Amino acid sequence: MNTGLEATGERVIEDAYRESLGGYVIYLMHIASYQFARTFCAGRKVLDLGCGSGYGAASLADTAESVTAVDVSAEAVAFASERYTAANLSFLKVDAERPLPFPDRQFDVVLSFQVIEHVIDEAAYLREARRVLKAGGVMIIVTPNRVVRLLPFQKPWNRWHVREHAMASLQRVVAPWLDIREAHYMGAADKVADVELRRYRAVKWAMLPLTLPFVPEAIRRRGLDAVHAIRERKGKGSPRKAQALEFDFDASAMQIGPAVPNPLNLLLVAERRGEGDATGP
Repeated sequence: MNTGLEATGERVIEDAYRESLGGYVIYLMHIASYQFARTFCAGRKVLDLGCGSGYGAASLADTAESVTAVDVSAEAVAFASERYTAANLSFLKVDAERPLPFPDRQFDVVLSFQVIEHVIDEAAYLREARRVLKAGGVMIIVTPNRVVRLLPFQKPWNRWHVREHAMASLQRVVAPWLDIREAHYMGAADKVADVELRRYRAVKWAMLPLTLPFVPEAIRRRGLDAVHAIRERKGKGSPRKAQALEFDFDASAMQIGPAVPNPLNLLLVAERRGEGDATGP
């Protein structure tokens, strides 16, 4: 079986990450997220919510007691299951409209990397994450920082994103369900971050008519789908052979902390309280 999977801005595949500088920087942000999580995952039972192509979950299998990686995409799960194997690593398709297929308090760590921005019902999502966490377990959330991506009033220009958060709004969403232990940003020096920042500046203005706050969601999504389809047709009209590029920096260029240059992502570490806690509405 040879399961193919398309690399997109929402799904990063190791084989394709060196085909452009922008793709490489996105890949490094993903790698840095999993590297940050390694200490929390050592010897623990880990759930990776929204594992995508699976390389991140696989990278934790050598330190975690077990890694269960789930995604709503059957295609992504099939690709990951074929590509990455370990005795303590499993991949599973889940239904976004149904509870997670796990008993209460099963996992020590829940990872949510570049997922919550896709979620319509954030409360239900966090409630399920909390339900499957053991007392004292932690959830690590990484999501784009709307402050550098969008105008203050703007809806997301990414057609798959329901909403994007600033640090304050993300903490307000998470706090009713979990105790926030750490709040960080992920960024990088200008040399690394500028390729993303230039893209943000161009796209947020180009997509502004469709992303004004009063534009109905259905119109926003249809309009952004149409723009994407036009760009895709233009790309197919001038095929090129993808070539791996070489870069003089790696994931160590990504900085995580309360204050970093060019904060591209938000990162929260949140904990489920002990037995009998009252966290959550």
